Amino acid sequence: MTLLLPGLSSKSAKLRSLLILMLAEIAGMSLWFMSAAILPDMEAETVISDFRQAALSSAVQAGFVLGALYSAFFGLSDRMDPRRLFALCAVAAALANASLLFSVPGGNLAILARFITGALLAGVYPVGLKIAVSWGQKDRGLLVGTLVGALTFGSAAPHLLALAGGADWRWSVLVASIAAVIGGLLCLITSLGPFHGTAGRFDIRTISIAWTNRKVRLAYAGYLAHMWELYSMWAWIGLAATVSFRASMANNDAIALGRLLAFGAIAAGGVACIIGGVFADRLGKETIAITALVVSGSAAVATAFTFGGPPWLTIICVLVWGASILPDSAQFSALVADHSPAEKAGSLMTFQTALGFALTFVTVQATPVLALAIGWPAVFIIMALGPVFGIIAMIRLKKLIS
Repeated sequence: MTLLLPGLSSKSAKLRSLLILMLAEIAGMSLWFMSAAILPDMEAETVISDFRQAALSSAVQAGFVLGALYSAFFGLSDRMDPRRLFALCAVAAALANASLLFSVPGGNLAILARFITGALLAGVYPVGLKIAVSWGQKDRGLLVGTLVGALTFGSAAPHLLALAGGADWRWSVLVASIAAVIGGLLCLITSLGPFHGTAGRFDIRTISIAWTNRKVRLAYAGYLAHMWELYSMWAWIGLAATVSFRASMANNDAIALGRLLAFGAIAAGGVACIIGGVFADRLGKETIAITALVVSGSAAVATAFTFGGPPWLTIICVLVWGASILPDSAQFSALVADHSPAEKAGSLMTFQTALGFALTFVTVQATPVLALAIGWPAVFIIMALGPVFGIIAMIRLKKLIS
């Protein structure tokens, strides 16, 4: 079923819809790391305990898991118009994020607002994937890679906003909230592609495919191993880099460079994700995933060994880590879509992200606690264990498909 706007050819409608969808994702996902990006400025205003600092970030993951599980089990993106679901969730998430302007930094209401924001973003990220995969099968690696790249730029945006806003963290919160509203409205003018599938009713058996279909199961396994590393790195690399830079520069300079590096590392992943998508449909999605996992695991270890040393060396390692940590993410989602019935792909991709973010709830919360106990270098090496298990899962999937 092709759902195109009047007067548009299939190719032009595809390009138009994907460009708009990318902008909508960038704007919507700018809410994700807002609390982590503005944390130093909030701390300057109010004392926030280590536990509450971690809770501000992990609450987003926990909320996302709850929202994604609800969406997956009830098949919202497969039973509703995904464009409307995206728009509704993006606007509501923007309002929840804006409530930070009126709450005590690190307080219970602020943590609750971050939880609600995460729950609503479950209607943005995986729903965007559902719309993207409706536009192709042979180029699905590129489609998903491009969208995840856009998501990454959105995730990196809070660090850039925090840098632009200086000590005024409320300015950053307001700008991100306005952007998310605009993103939600933009999604309403996209079109659904010819491979869009709609489920007629709620079917709990859809979720069982994640276990009974071995190809889907291995794609899930690779994704979980990847998520072990990804969000703990994204959430805390700015702070970790700041700690490293303090060994050789003034505190304010270290904070500014740490923020800039965090943005650069996450944005580099977005660019690499799009490039990986270009080659994924030619070389194989599993091959791209394995390559990314090998490089990201190696870069994590290299960052550990350069920690506290010359800033330029740490910067190089972190940028390589950031660029390589993401391209496999898109391919795991594309693999799930490839091996799932079209009318159930949205629910299975949403359930995949729910499991992944359930894992990140633990890793994001534990990372700063572990860093305090054993140091950032040791934490980076522990992160590198994820890529090891991901490589094993992808090698098995590649053998199964070939």
